[in-house]
Amino acid sequence: MADPDPSPATPGAYPGVVEPEREYRIDAGGVQIAVHEWGSESADPLFCVHGGFDFARTYDVFAPKLAEAGWRVIAWDQRGHGDSEHAALYSWDGDLRDAMAVMDSVTDRPAPVIGHSKGGSLMIQLADAQPFRFSHLVNLDGIPYKRRIPDASEHERTRMAASEITGWLDHRRRTATAERKPGTLEELARRRGRMNPRLSFEWLCHLVSVGAFEREDGWRWKIDPSMRFGGFGPWRPEWTITRLPGLPMPFLGILGREQEEMGWGTLPHHVYPYLPPGGRCEVLDDVGHFVHIEQPDLVAGMVLEFLAARS
Repeated sequence: MADPDPSPATPGAYPGVVEPEREYRIDAGGVQIAVHEWGSESADPLFCVHGGFDFARTYDVFAPKLAEAGWRVIAWDQRGHGDSEHAALYSWDGDLRDAMAVMDSVTDRPAPVIGHSKGGSLMIQLADAQPFRFSHLVNLDGIPYKRRIPDASEHERTRMAASEITGWLDHRRRTATAERKPGTLEELARRRGRMNPRLSFEWLCHLVSVGAFEREDGWRWKIDPSMRFGGFGPWRPEWTITRLPGLPMPFLGILGREQEEMGWGTLPHHVYPYLPPGGRCEVLDDVGHFVHIEQPDLVAGMVLEFLAARS
């Protein structure tokens, strides 16, 4: 749990953090995407995809553990996040195209992919559409679910898309010149702690030190100010879980039992009926949405065992 009365932070001091060994940018349809790598460049690639309002450096403790086991771990900042370029517009499909651009820049062979939260949901959709890219898929608390899954007719889907796009464009116009609210490093960490109450203050300060920038008036998160929660559209979270049964690659889902504001609210019994053949869903007690941050050793061990057993 977060420290209720924390002391001043020291950037970069969080135990277990290993900075990426390589950082570079690739062009994804005119948008510069920042890529971060851990491990030998000659090792087999393993991709890690971060969640919404996060960035690749949230893997600073988890990714090195996979690299130590012999993998070349590649993570990227989604457009508008971290060190990637801000774009005129954002969409679920844009994030998918960026993911394909990063993967294509690294390998043309199937590779294991780990996705957390929104990143996990993105990868379910990509694995369903282009399974040849995936040797294995690991989903870290990233399986959206709603109890009622509507069967909308084609013309209703068109209306849903039009409504989403209109709201999305209106918001983008209003925020075109906005800036994120500044504060001290500790203040930004405390703000983030309201949404991530189970993560330590020291870890949240590390996130600020790598996910924000400092000006004379204070620190600001790097994330594009035009971005908002739920601004994926046109998309519905319940469209994701119905793709699971058709996935042909080995699948491992890892859920945290403790529910948090940034999580999907998905419970184990929601997932079990949709698992693909041979797929697994493991549940971690007393762990929240950020399973790989709360329990990096445990989750890394589960992932490595899964990859070794299903290779």
